[in-house]
Amino acid sequence: MSYAIEARGLGKDYRRMAAGYKLRTLKSALLERSLTQGLRQDELIPAVRDLSFTVDRGEAFAVIGSNGSGKSTLLKMVAGILKPTAGEIKVKGRVAALIELGAGFHPEISGRENVFINGAVLGLSRREIERRYDEIVEFSGLAKFMDEPVKNYSSGMYVRLGFSVAIHTDPDILLVDEVLAVGDEAFAHRCIRRIEEFLARGRTVLLVSHSLGLVEEFADRCLWLDAGVERLTGNPRRVADAYRRAVAESEGREHQAAKEHRESAVQTASAPEIDSVADSADGEEAQESEAAEVLRWGTREAEVVTARMLSGDGTERYNFVSGDDVVFEIRVKARKRLHDFVFGVGIFTFRGLECWGTNTTLAGFESEVLSGEVTVRVVCPELRLGPGEYSLDVAVHGRDGYAYDYQRRILSFTMTAREQGVGVYFPRHEWEFEGDVKWSTVPSGHSE
Repeated sequence: MSYAIEARGLGKDYRRMAAGYKLRTLKSALLERSLTQGLRQDELIPAVRDLSFTVDRGEAFAVIGSNGSGKSTLLKMVAGILKPTAGEIKVKGRVAALIELGAGFHPEISGRENVFINGAVLGLSRREIERRYDEIVEFSGLAKFMDEPVKNYSSGMYVRLGFSVAIHTDPDILLVDEVLAVGDEAFAHRCIRRIEEFLARGRTVLLVSHSLGLVEEFADRCLWLDAGVERLTGNPRRVADAYRRAVAESEGREHQAAKEHRESAVQTASAPEIDSVADSADGEEAQESEAAEVLRWGTREAEVVTARMLSGDGTERYNFVSGDDVVFEIRVKARKRLHDFVFGVGIFTFRGLECWGTNTTLAGFESEVLSGEVTVRVVCPELRLGPGEYSLDVAVHGRDGYAYDYQRRILSFTMTAREQGVGVYFPRHEWEFEGDVKWSTVPSGHSE
């Protein structure tokens, strides 16, 4: 199969514009034929580095990555808007690009006039635009607004008109950069159907999107860019899963850093340790002023010193996959000998939904003696939470609820999942079918 797009060793650098960096003169730019050549490495921002890939004709190829990873820069080089700093890119066929919202539209003139101007920019003659005008307007759903200046259009109306013009120019390659996220759901579905028809005719789509579900459903292959460098290219589901894991690990490191910062702030603000419960309680206000993000109350007769989360192998971490072994560990210090005490933990979403909670009384433990420093662990062999962000509450209190130390949102963590689903609970399950029902693919471990 012949290629539609081929990149070899592609690179793009931007010149730093901040104060203190070297500015290019017109003379130097003309002599060196570049605004970046001759600059030191620290004077450049590498947007794309040594990137090589091929997009086959008739293929839906997706590009994913975090903001600033070079996705839009790559699309602009494919469209010919930007010139590569290094390497080369070959494009076979006419390109229509939906890269920037409203690019090519003049805000002071009507939608009708902008259709003709934009169509001409995309390579259509006036006669061709006139022949397709009614189809463009019908697809956009903006018939009542075509004589209005586009400056009065909403962002969604911009997308409607821009996409309608681009898809009706009959391009060989369509470049789409996240703009469909601005449109309403019904129009987005219409766009997807049209793109599928476009692909069925053997045309090519290069899509940049943060919607991993759309990428998994729509793309044939996927490229993951990270700081301008290829991390992985291949099956969309495999690439999206790897990206999700990397994001979860990054969030886990952020959760751990936030935890360590809170603990450091509390230690700095804490008064010298004394046995008097009253004096200890006096220091509570200072602690909470330094760590206001942690909601905390209680007499501190027994105090939660630290809390952390561990994987099944004992490694401290704050990102997990649904079904992983998870251990919640808290260290508690009793300032005096206690006979009435309960340890508890609770998991919440960040919107306050209680997902699960337990304590030693509910588990059947009867308290006898708590003295000095102890370590308490709640071991969950399979924590089956749905994907999302969660927080942990911990508490030490009396059987009647009398609070020694209650801390809300003391920890936060990220959960991902290997399977699709909705909600906060992912139970182990299988599908079974009887009767005349068939599937094109059947996941392993399931039966028809």
